[in-house]
Amino acid sequence: MPDVEVSLRPVRISDIDDFHAHEQDPEAQARANFQARDRTQFVVHWMTRILGDPAVGARTVLVGGAVAGSVVSWDQGGRREVGYWLGRRFWGRGVGTRALALYLDVETARPLHATADVGNTASIRLLERCGFEQIETVRESDVEYVVLELP
Repeated sequence: MPDVEVSLRPVRISDIDDFHAHEQDPEAQARANFQARDRTQFVVHWMTRILGDPAVGARTVLVGGAVAGSVVSWDQGGRREVGYWLGRRFWGRGVGTRALALYLDVETARPLHATADVGNTASIRLLERCGFEQIETVRESDVEYVVLELP
């Protein structure tokens, strides 16, 4: 576990600026195999699809009081999914593992699913440390990702 204090709290509107900055990191985009949205698209997505939907769970990840990222859960294709995004300065310190472990106390739906780009071994290991198991590898167009499940 990290040597820093990791906590979760409900998302505040002011957190969205930090989340957007985290998504703009080219290395984060490459690892997630995800194209960043412009600021307007990003804010609309967070305000309507995440914070505006009572079926979506979302928490801000804090490290020593600083906004480190977010953890979100939602319904998709008949399954409950979870995802997270951390700013690069918080990578490699156990922050993601601790944040997801804390979130799994909030999000109690099981089974719970997650996906990670097949090349994002750090994210796959993080999910496995939290009890997720690889159940399949899926290819859609030019994207290949691993589907994991927490039974």
